[in-house]
Amino acid sequence: MKILIVGGTGSVGSAVIEALQARGADMRILIRKPEGADKLPTGLETVVGDLLDPPSIEAALDGVNKLYLLNAVTPEELTQGLIAYDLAKKRKLEHIVYHSVYRVERFKDVPHFAAKLALENAIRDFDLPFTIIRPNYFFQNDVTLKDPLMNAGLYPMPLGPVGVSAVDIRDIAEATAIALTTDGHIGKTYNLNGPDVLNGPRVAEIWGSVLGKEIHYTGHDMDQFEAQMRQSAPSWSAFDIRMMFQGYLERGFEAETDDLEILTELLGHAPRNYQDFASETAKAWQA
Repeated sequence: MKILIVGGTGSVGSAVIEALQARGADMRILIRKPEGADKLPTGLETVVGDLLDPPSIEAALDGVNKLYLLNAVTPEELTQGLIAYDLAKKRKLEHIVYHSVYRVERFKDVPHFAAKLALENAIRDFDLPFTIIRPNYFFQNDVTLKDPLMNAGLYPMPLGPVGVSAVDIRDIAEATAIALTTDGHIGKTYNLNGPDVLNGPRVAEIWGSVLGKEIHYTGHDMDQFEAQMRQSAPSWSAFDIRMMFQGYLERGFEAETDDLEILTELLGHAPRNYQDFASETAKAWQA
């Protein structure tokens, strides 16, 4: 039983690979360039391919039984995803696990959510066995905030006053590996949410407690946030992320009633909490 991993060199994909390794899974990892193998654990099978080059993806799927599809947020995200899915369907794979996003149907004005919703719809319309995972905002997004938190005493992510049921990447990876390697997940959609609803002021308070200093939440001026994002990201990406956070403010991103119970049963343990993540991260930074 061989699994093709698409998206294995990113933070989530690498955690999925680690979780699959712990379960003894046989994997092949799609990489765009040969040097991409340097980001992976040694000994893994890799294949060079591009999601916009169908022949390379068809070759990557040769001898594969299952597909984990996590394609990057790009202007071509939907085209890339459909190419991978259509070729998996052509080869009649046994199972595809698609990495989507929580509440995707309520955020149709966010470009990368809209792409994921369209691909979800295609997956549901045909007969290839599937599982869809829908993670919330990642705890680990905040690992990038070492400088503003440690030096400026600021928490700059515009989570707003309502908040999000953010989730640990390790729980996402574990749930994905379980879906890929055990029975009972065909046709299921899993909302992957953490146990706490985290708003901007609350997250600033948590970081203040683990860092032993006062941390201020900078608020949620979305025009200012987008302008800051454009300093380090393409303009289209800055706008896309702005619309995502604006959706959090307008519609919320809280877990549904049964989400935590379902995820706890899937994992066999309660999802990790943000306080523990922040404490672990702060200790690593201070070391």
